[in-house]
Amino acid sequence: MEIKKIMSQMSITEKASLCSGKDFWTTKPLDKHGIISIMMTDGPHGLRKQKGETDHMGLNQSIKATCFPTYATVACSWDKELVFRMGQAIARECIRHNVSIILGPGTNIKRSPLCGRNFEYFSEDPYIAGHLSAAFINGVQSMGIGTSLKHFAVNNQEKRRMTIDVHVDPRTLHEIYLRPFEIAVKNSLPYTVMCAYNKVNGLYCSEDKYLLNDVLREKWGYEGVVITDWGAVGDRVIGLESGLDIEMPASNGQNDQKIVDAIENGKLDIQPLDKAVERILGMYSKLKRSNTNVTWNYNDHHKLAKEIALESIVLLKNVDNILPLSNDKEICIIGEFAEHPRYQGSGSSKINPFMLKNALQALEGKNISYAKGYNQRDTDPDAKLIEESISLARNCDVAVIFAGLTDIYESEGFDREHMHMPPAHNILIEEVAKANKNTVVILSGGSPVEMPWADKVKGIVNTYLGGEGGAEALVDILYGNANPCGKLAETYPISLKDTPSYCYFNDDDKIAKYKEGIYIGYRYYDSADVKVLYPFGFGLSYTTFQYKNFIMSNKLITPDQGIIAKITIKNTGSVDGAEIVQLYQGCKDSSVFRPSKELIGFEKIYLKSGEEKSISFTINSKDFSYYNIEENRWYTENGKYNIMVGSCSRDIKITQEVLLKSHPSQRTMDYSKNSSIYDDPKKVKKAVKDEEFYGLFKDSNTLQSRDNDNICTMNTTIEDVLDTDTGRKLYEGQYNKLSEFTKGLRKNDPMVKMSKTIILEMPIRSIIMFSSGQITYNDVNDIVKKINQERVQERD
Repeated sequence: MEIKKIMSQMSITEKASLCSGKDFWTTKPLDKHGIISIMMTDGPHGLRKQKGETDHMGLNQSIKATCFPTYATVACSWDKELVFRMGQAIARECIRHNVSIILGPGTNIKRSPLCGRNFEYFSEDPYIAGHLSAAFINGVQSMGIGTSLKHFAVNNQEKRRMTIDVHVDPRTLHEIYLRPFEIAVKNSLPYTVMCAYNKVNGLYCSEDKYLLNDVLREKWGYEGVVITDWGAVGDRVIGLESGLDIEMPASNGQNDQKIVDAIENGKLDIQPLDKAVERILGMYSKLKRSNTNVTWNYNDHHKLAKEIALESIVLLKNVDNILPLSNDKEICIIGEFAEHPRYQGSGSSKINPFMLKNALQALEGKNISYAKGYNQRDTDPDAKLIEESISLARNCDVAVIFAGLTDIYESEGFDREHMHMPPAHNILIEEVAKANKNTVVILSGGSPVEMPWADKVKGIVNTYLGGEGGAEALVDILYGNANPCGKLAETYPISLKDTPSYCYFNDDDKIAKYKEGIYIGYRYYDSADVKVLYPFGFGLSYTTFQYKNFIMSNKLITPDQGIIAKITIKNTGSVDGAEIVQLYQGCKDSSVFRPSKELIGFEKIYLKSGEEKSISFTINSKDFSYYNIEENRWYTENGKYNIMVGSCSRDIKITQEVLLKSHPSQRTMDYSKNSSIYDDPKKVKKAVKDEEFYGLFKDSNTLQSRDNDNICTMNTTIEDVLDTDTGRKLYEGQYNKLSEFTKGLRKNDPMVKMSKTIILEMPIRSIIMFSSGQITYNDVNDIVKKINQERVQERD
């Protein structure tokens, strides 16, 4: 494609037309210039190409596709090569169905276990999240299909996700929330990056020049396209100036015309438009145009889905080697999840699986009996079902209970309110464990849960959300046909009150203040020495491993010279297996507050019984740096550091000390005295005051003030105007439209709750997206004026 030549022949109107969608999923063609329309569809753990009407929330049925494990599951494999292969498989399905871009991976950090969409994200740690994202992107794009790295940035909650203003200090922003995106961009060059709905420090992501241009393009060197999350556009002209290329979905030409008018009126230079079009055409030139020479079948992809699930299952507890199960033992299977599995999340990522086996089907031929245990649509226990389960458990050798989070508890569109499992599940486990001392719990769900029964059962296996092959993989683990090798990519706290964001998560409808700063996940738990249920990186095996001969190529690191760390791992047990080796660093005497350890490397190594192998890690000065807000860049501090290698963040096997020498011209960072509370990580969970929090900002005065709640704008949520007749009618009209999709669903179906919540929390301007061209910006302005008039009349 001769991009410059094509652009020279295009009018301003034609250029602007490329900057928004044709409809819900496709871009606009320009036939006379040879530019075709391309399709984007939801992912990220499979292809969700919808049939019939589109809704972007998973309400409408989609075509058959391979349902791979969700990212929360895949992350527990710690296997970049496996994630690469998953990306390739999804790309092959995209090619068959003429999809050019899959909307994923989701790379947002798990700030709190309560985020309803955590099942779509990799980790609480930016290093593993970034590298697994890069592996997925490289896999997809190796097949000529594009990806969309999302949601950029700091989209860590579902509550009011379209309007919430995230206040996050610059250091935390770069070290935690931007870092996985930086790693992915630099290691995989995604064709597109999707900007998030929310604001960051006062600016909507779709209008944030600092994020979209200064950081993404100038600092990281990104040359691809930035698209919006669906309906994330506020001011289209400001967005274009800030680096936003494509608005999705269609605005029926309204925002295209705003771009043209701004240029013709002299309010906008044509250069931002030309840059956007050049990037868009550059993306088109990379995309695969046909499905020739790509052969595959669903059976092979199903096998891969099972393999990924197998590599990702985490054995959390195995007292008295209760697992693996013996074929000559009588096993009772308890819990409706064994019959109707929870294998994926709800919302825009919901896949219509090609092939799905439940655990009972996968256990065919085994010596088992089954009791339902609970109704997964009900949270309260059923006495009759529990009694049947107890009776069965008393007469078997081992009781295996399938339990966890039902889809009522976690979904896109709303956040969890607590970390509890349904009472029906908890009470069932407690009662069965009393009846049979040999009880094993199989957990399903996309996020950590509290386990008040953890010390009363002998075995706990965490399958997360294992996709269409998850049950088959689990049976292989349970009976020892495979050795569990997954490890947690997030910490399991004992209770919600133990989490660092406990006092701050969803405590305000307008502003989300990230007062815990850099202390999230194991960075907090390990630094503050907080007892946890299961630490980051934890996972058991049916075999044992020995760590030895930890050798450094040098004990001095400079900006120009790194070192090689080498470690030997030996399988000292009687079973073949895999170990995930984790490398951490910790500064011994920093001039600023820092976590006690940070992940800087990981490697999965397969070893036969008795076998040993050596693996190497390359360590550079960047691995020791923090983000210096005085210099607005990464900073490597002189001093002594510990290099720690272990099987999880709390099981460090060997530690070596190194010396780092940075450039002498670098200045250390001087925080305000108001932020000294962060020197003690134990204090950051205890209601940090505003003056202490904003002391982390170089200039907190630049933050835009809270919107005036009494004045309605296009960005005001529908929920916030229900006090007016116009607002109530607006809600009813939008809800009636979406209710067409939810007809026939039960009242407590997560899709019903999600659709209602999304309507309430979306800004008024979003009704344009759902109107199919029937509502214009002028109409929305009239609605806003009417609401404000009603409020004035009410006050008078």
